[in-house]
This record gives sequence, structure tokens and C-alpha cells, in this order.
Amino acid sequence: MSEKINLSSVSILSFLAVANIANAEDFYVPTKGYRVEPAADTPAYVRNLSKTQFEEFRNIDWLNVGLDFRTRYEYRENDYRPTGDKKFREDADNLWLLRTRAFVGVKDILDPLRFVVEMEDSRSYNSLYQKTDADVNEFEMIQGYGELYFDNALGNNRPISIRAGRQHLELLDRRLVANNEFRNTTNNFEGYRVKFGKRQNNWDLDVFALQPVDRLKYEFDQPDEDVWFYGGVLSLKQWSEYVTIQPYFFGKKIEGDITNKVLSNRKADTDIYAPGLRVYGLFGASGYDFDANINKQFGVVGELSSDKKTQSIKHHDALAYSLELGYSFDHDWKPRASLFYGFGTGDKSKSDGYNQRFDAFYGFNQPWSRNDYFSWDNIRAPKARLEFTPYTDVRIDTGYSAYWQDSETGGWNRAGLRDSTGKSGSFLGHEFDIRLRHKLNSYVDWSLSYGRFTPEDFTVSQNGIKQDNGSKPFTSEPTNFFYFEVSLNAFGDGKPKYK
Repeated sequence: MSEKINLSSVSILSFLAVANIANAEDFYVPTKGYRVEPAADTPAYVRNLSKTQFEEFRNIDWLNVGLDFRTRYEYRENDYRPTGDKKFREDADNLWLLRTRAFVGVKDILDPLRFVVEMEDSRSYNSLYQKTDADVNEFEMIQGYGELYFDNALGNNRPISIRAGRQHLELLDRRLVANNEFRNTTNNFEGYRVKFGKRQNNWDLDVFALQPVDRLKYEFDQPDEDVWFYGGVLSLKQWSEYVTIQPYFFGKKIEGDITNKVLSNRKADTDIYAPGLRVYGLFGASGYDFDANINKQFGVVGELSSDKKTQSIKHHDALAYSLELGYSFDHDWKPRASLFYGFGTGDKSKSDGYNQRFDAFYGFNQPWSRNDYFSWDNIRAPKARLEFTPYTDVRIDTGYSAYWQDSETGGWNRAGLRDSTGKSGSFLGHEFDIRLRHKLNSYVDWSLSYGRFTPEDFTVSQNGIKQDNGSKPFTSEPTNFFYFEVSLNAFGDGKPKYK
């Protein structure tokens, strides 16, 4: 009996030793997919104070700080995105966007208690059109949360983190949950988030229950107390050194409020369940990579009547998937070529009692379109892209995309266009884009980009037709989008200037 006990003890100790070694290793491998790598919990502009250029603070390793300023000039011609009053933007726009962010985070010194506060000031100038909360959100707290961080709660280097308060986050491939980094304002939430493990571990689990924050351009933002967004993502990284597997589940519940005295605040009951699976990684050491995601949605979706006094409930039944395949060439310029296909269902009919339009939740639209014209709903989108680095700290990417509606009667949401007869066809148009990014020095990054969207059958046919939303007729001319952007980081790239 004693020998058995000893053998069992040895087995347990051996298992724990192996587990601890696994926990201490870094299993995280970022995706090579185009603009779908989720941001880390700590924003990229934030530095640990001990690793800044200030030698006098080199021993203060318990404080994270960040101060970031970005300005962008945008020129848009024949912009298909509706204005705030849902009308087509007839005249070319010259827009200046300014965004300032500041971050303070306390860690280690008060463990397990930690704090984060992040402020953002977003402003726009010189536009011909009504300002929106995509561009303006003046002097706002975008993060303010407390955290209980138990460093080795699940074993060596495997923590448990419990957060409560206002926070932003990016999950999976950013297509469903993202900060929307390109936009001048930030998606954020209020609620609770618990993480078991961290991204470096061989597995980690991220669960949350959050209320989206309504951006109020000139007032303090407030959470939407009628909406809960919840779910979890499990990341498995030890199955293969090349592949990460992420089964996940998201849900959105809206408590209907059709008696609200403020007409614009009335909502219909909605309950959406969205299980999915993302798998990404490399095909061995061959140079090939992939990133795939599939999501199935079901539940019920409410729809308000035109006068917003009553609601009808429809069954929700939607599907979306995406697949990117890439190849990195063995060349000094580090070129990567990729092919992508994205699909999201659209609503087939307003009167059949079903809603098939995929809900993209709080996703990032830039992977779909440089012009920001499309999201993951009612879409079929093939793409080809080339990325390369011709000089140190200079990156260039260029691509071609085409867009079709999945349902000819489902409508193009981002442009506010819909043909309920389906006679306009499904081909929306195609887009060419090119972008150059340059890290000038430790403190300054700049970029410029051009995108051209050429309308096709569906979009051209809308020219001269008054839309259901009352918008003016659309042009059949292409849209041109150019921007020049400069970012300044007060604390540089985090590489100490002292020896």
C-alpha cells in the first residue's frame, strides 16, 4: 500500500511539475491575418514608468502611464455613408480629427488590488456635415475599473483577474468585439470581466457580462441599462505549436422599452445567442498561414413599428464565416500575399416572421473596407492583399475587394440603401486601397492612405431613387477617400534611454 501511495505521490508531483513548466512558457502566437490581431489589455501607447526615458523613475515599476495624441486629415468625395440626418453626402468633405488619450494604471504594489483610469478627448473640425459620436466625444473616461489580480491562483504564472467598472476590450479577430481603433472614438462597456489565465498560458478563459456605453458627444457617457452583452472565449494553444483554437459564445439581451417618453430611446425586445469557433495559425514552417471564424446566431429579435408604439417579435436565424489564407515569402522585404472571403447572411423578407441579418455586435469594420462602408452582415466579400516592408520601419499594404449582398432585398446598412423588390441586384461595388506607415522615431508615427470605391449594379441603380429613409438620390460616381495621420507618444517606444 505504501508503495502505491509513493508512486501516486510521485505521479502527482510529476504532473504538477510538467503543468508548472507549461504555465511558465509563452504559448501565444499572434495571427498574421490582416488587421485582425486583437489589442492587448494594456493599450499599445502605454509604458511602464520604469522603462521610459526618465532615469529618475527607473525603479517605479508599479505604475503604467501613457499619453498619446493623434491627428488625422480626411478628404472624402462622394461619401456613401449617410449624414446624421440620413442624407447622402453630396459635397466633398475636408475633415480634421483630433484625439488625445491619457492612461494611469497601478499594479503590483497593492496586489491583489489594481486600478486603471484612461481618459480620451475626441474632436472634429471643418466638416460640412453634422458631427457624430464616431468622431466626437469630448473629455471622456473610456476606462475606469478596479481589478483583483491573483498572480498564481491557478498554478505557476497562471493568474485569475476579476474586473469591475468601465473598460474596453478586443476579442478573437476583432470582427465582433473591438475598440474600433481607427475611428476617432472608442467602443467601451460597463460591467464585469473575469479572466482565468493569460494569453501567454497554454490555455485561458475570458468571460464577461457588460453593458455598452452610449457615447454622448458633449456630456459624460452613460451605460445603456437596457442592454447586456455577455459571453466567453476559451483559447487552446498547446494542441499544436502552430495552431490556436478558440471556441466561444456571445449573447445580447435587450429589455424592450416601447413606453419610453423619449421616442428615440424606445427599444424592442431582443435575445440573441451566438456560439462560434475561431481557428488560426500556421501550416507548419511552410510560410502559409490561415485565420478562420464561423458564428451561428439564433434567438428572437424585436422590431418597432414605424411610429415606435408597438413591436413585433421575429425568430433570429443568421450565420457568418470568414477565411483568410496567406503566404509569407522569404525575401528581405518580408512580403505576405493573402486571399480572403467573408460571408454574413442578410434578411430575406420583412414579412416572413424571421430575421436573417447577422448581428456584428461591436466589431471593427476596417478589415472589411478602408472606406468603412461594410460590416459583417448581408455580405459576400472576396479580397486579395499584399503587404511588405521595403525599408526598416516602413510598411506598405495594398488590396482589392469586391462586395455583394447575400440577400438582394436585405439592404446595405452602412449606406442606408435598400431595394425591397430585389430588382436592383446584389453587386454593390469594388474597392482598391493602399496604405503606407512609417515609424519616424521613438515618439512619432505617421501614415497615409488612399481608397477608391467603384459602385456597381445595386448601388448605381439607387441613383435617382428616393430611399425609404428619405435620403436624396445617390450618385453613380466612385468615392475617393484619402487620409494623412500623425501619432505622437509622449513616452516613446518604451526602450530606456539610459544605460
